[in-house]
Amino acid sequence: MSSILGAGSQLSSGEIRFVTRRTALTIAIAAAVGTAALSLAAGIVIGIHLPARDAAAPTSQTVGRVEHNYAIDQLGKLNASVAQIEPRIERLTNQVGALRDFEARLNMPKAPLRAPANPADQETSDADGEGGPSLPPRSCVEITTRPSRGDAASTREQLACMSATLAALEHETDVHEVAFNAFPGRMPADGARFGSPFGNRIDPFTHKLSFHPGVDLVAPSGTPILAAAGGRVIFAGPKGGYGNAVEIDHGNGLITRYGHASRILVHEGDLVLPRQHVADIGTTGRSTGPHLHFEVLVNGAPVDPTGYLALFGAHPHG
Repeated sequence: MSSILGAGSQLSSGEIRFVTRRTALTIAIAAAVGTAALSLAAGIVIGIHLPARDAAAPTSQTVGRVEHNYAIDQLGKLNASVAQIEPRIERLTNQVGALRDFEARLNMPKAPLRAPANPADQETSDADGEGGPSLPPRSCVEITTRPSRGDAASTREQLACMSATLAALEHETDVHEVAFNAFPGRMPADGARFGSPFGNRIDPFTHKLSFHPGVDLVAPSGTPILAAAGGRVIFAGPKGGYGNAVEIDHGNGLITRYGHASRILVHEGDLVLPRQHVADIGTTGRSTGPHLHFEVLVNGAPVDPTGYLALFGAHPHG
């Protein structure tokens, strides 16, 4: 599957991939073909196995009842299979919709900052060897071994094909959703306004030019500080000029740092979810008033967090 992280690679050197439009199309095709196949197969099964009542002899009536009961039993099993598949299709549709919406935002920033990439990391992979020609997906009706038999066995084979296809799509979507949840672009303080930006500025204490490695988000003391993405807490406690600080490792070389907290709610080693309440805004450390100092580090180097926040709809100027 091709990656859509052309713009995303400018934000991080990690191997993060997301669902493409081709995957979304595959899901739509699978759902449409599955519905058509089930309708056709059910009609064929009923037509073949339900005997005509008008010409039935006593013996044929007995056979007809057996066939009738068998057909009803098989159709019941097919309906149960459909009942299991339909919620999975709906779940995949919702997931793909959310990821495609994120894809659109991912391609919006023109030139976000990034840390230097490590070529060695990009050239190696722990994935198993895979390959082959690139061909469009085929319907389950086409690839079953008995496409012309029009019986319950053939229909079950098509359902098995649909189930396997959906399982593969679910696995792929789940992998992408894990990467999506670990991407630090969620606003870490609801209702906060952007204060001092990333980059060189006049230091509020020395009044001399200095480098500011994050952005300040101004909000009242006690405002919840929320994790910008899921990950593991690697630091929670006092940290020099940051005051009370929390650091979260999101994988792929991405770390977020939250400074000047009045209260910390997590501990080192904790696993946190996106937007989880990890601390409260305060003015501890080197601070002139209540605010959150928010940093994004890529492979240890600070980058402008606004490029990440913009992907989730937060902008420094409204």
